[in-house]
Amino acid sequence: MTVKTVAVIGAGVSGLGAIKSCLEEGLEPTCFEKSSDIGGLWRYQETAKHGSPGIYKSLTCNTSKEMTAFSDYPIPDHYPNYMHNSKIMEYLRMYARHFGLRKHIQFLSKVCSVRRRPDFASSGQWDVVVEAEGKQSTYIFDGVMVCSGHYTEKHLPLQDFAGIEKFRGRYTHCSEYRSPENFMGKRVVVIGIGNSGADVAGEISRVAKQVFLSTRRGAWIWSRVWDNGAPMDATLFTRYNRIVKNFSPTFLINRWAENKLNAKFNHVNYGLQPEHRIFSYKTIISDDLPNHIISGRVLVKPNVKEFTETAAIFEDGSEENIDAVVFATGYYTFSFPFLDDDSAILDSQNSMFKCVFPPRLQKPTLAFIGILQPMGAIIPISELQSRWAVRVFKGIKQLPSESNMMAAIIRRKQKIATEFVKSLRGASPVHFIDYMDEIASELGVKPNLLSLLLWDTKLAKEIFYGPCTPYQFRLQGPGKWAGARAAILTQRARILKPLRTRVLKPSGSPASAPLGVKGACATLFLLVLVLVVMQTL
Repeated sequence: MTVKTVAVIGAGVSGLGAIKSCLEEGLEPTCFEKSSDIGGLWRYQETAKHGSPGIYKSLTCNTSKEMTAFSDYPIPDHYPNYMHNSKIMEYLRMYARHFGLRKHIQFLSKVCSVRRRPDFASSGQWDVVVEAEGKQSTYIFDGVMVCSGHYTEKHLPLQDFAGIEKFRGRYTHCSEYRSPENFMGKRVVVIGIGNSGADVAGEISRVAKQVFLSTRRGAWIWSRVWDNGAPMDATLFTRYNRIVKNFSPTFLINRWAENKLNAKFNHVNYGLQPEHRIFSYKTIISDDLPNHIISGRVLVKPNVKEFTETAAIFEDGSEENIDAVVFATGYYTFSFPFLDDDSAILDSQNSMFKCVFPPRLQKPTLAFIGILQPMGAIIPISELQSRWAVRVFKGIKQLPSESNMMAAIIRRKQKIATEFVKSLRGASPVHFIDYMDEIASELGVKPNLLSLLLWDTKLAKEIFYGPCTPYQFRLQGPGKWAGARAAILTQRARILKPLRTRVLKPSGSPASAPLGVKGACATLFLLVLVLVVMQTL
């Protein structure tokens, strides 16, 4: 039988997982990467390159290492819980080396076009045109995995800011920002309060004369460090908490979280509180922003109404002299210049079944990987998508009919519309555990808690009360990994190891458990597990 070939576009975190998934299923992947190295967005470059996204030198991951890892390759236990971009790159290089991925990557190769072949209705094949060393070559592939990410084309809405053409200072998009030295002693406006806006404003404020953080709608600010100093996502993203959330009224969950964040600092007093509820919009994570605001280095302002030659005039009528502007206004989510303008591939609503498959193609041989906005880490989600996609490519897994897929897409969009604030450029938002379980169910790798309760109670308790780490999806089914159980049962030790760099003598008071529910009784555990099973039936 002929081995199926798959084109993987992009060698970032999603692309690496896609290559690995192809190899697991006996497919032959060829990855085309336009730069000279792996890593995608995470690879720091001193100079911003035209048409390529960039990261600033100090960028640190917002998701903790145990929640971020590939499902069969834990991050080294001595690595910090929240990794600097250089550590992320070290991990990606180790992963690529361990599984022999680099030999399947063609670097400095730009994908120019991806088109259905004339016989696509029967073959499902694609013509892929790639430019390398100034020459274009055409390849034929049985499947295509688009892993180019959604931080590709910067959004710079100058038309929304009257007078910007008259402004005599410098303005730039945050994708071009690298370090704060160029803002020494200046008065700077940062427009936008996403994760990058909060980080850049705080970092610049350490050297600038004054920073003004302009926000149109405000934001709820989460912290990486949660109760008892544990990582926030590893504490909150548990199956136990998911059950509590699903059985509780939405307004109560929102109230609890908002009160929790306001207990650290009152968002009204800091000029940050938005009109939307906390779980209705994307998460902003910043440990430092409240400190910069309370020390006066950052002043929160409303949206900029207009610019003059030397100043910014805000919607509240205040005016501030400024020297520079940084637009932290994000990126256009859907930008795939190599795809034909073909409604069968992507319609005007960018409809994809479960955020992966275009529903109108005659053959399911095109998959979008990582093109979504999870409330959590992207690596384990995109890896699950890839594992599912390659089995669909092979014909082992079947997709529903077009009408059923379209119905599912409409239901998802309606649900999103009721839960989330509309964002014109936002990728599809998904709940971390819910979405992974959804894809894992398609793949047949969702952990069976009832079976584990009967045969491995210790593991079942850790899966239920502990952080929902990616290793859970390697316990059973295709791609089962023999090391998954051990990885789950030792995950808390890996969280603690990089923190305990100073060994303390035992004290009289017992240490509190940083994660999960300490000392939960077996009766409660059994009761809640029964609820879980009933919910999944």
